[in-house]
Amino acid sequence: MTADTPKTDAEWRAELSPEQYRILREHGTERAFTGQYWDNHAVGEYRCAACGEPLFSSDAKFDSGTGWPSFHQALNAGAVAEKSDSSHGMARVEALCSRCGSHLGHVFPDGPAPTGMRYCINSASLTFDKKQD
Repeated sequence: MTADTPKTDAEWRAELSPEQYRILREHGTERAFTGQYWDNHAVGEYRCAACGEPLFSSDAKFDSGTGWPSFHQALNAGAVAEKSDSSHGMARVEALCSRCGSHLGHVFPDGPAPTGMRYCINSASLTFDKKQD
């Protein structure tokens, strides 16, 4: 719970699907190549599925071959928070929505130019606003 989104666990459960709750609030992950956005090539903006905060632009999306939506940078410097994650016996960096604290995925230093970063994000953590022509 953050100051911007002071919701109780019961409120999150009521607003999110069981899969979204498992990923966003319990730090879960979806199986590779199963999420609705891993192969999305439309132009638009990706938002946090929990609070609607703008997180990523389709301009930063790339095909990492991992089966999850991947981005080389967040929409802006304050959109995605990062936190050390040593769960499952691995040293990783967790990506969180900076507004509501929801788990998005992880960040790895093996992405393309210009940043060299790969934000590996669960589709269930996102909604997509397609740009209108």
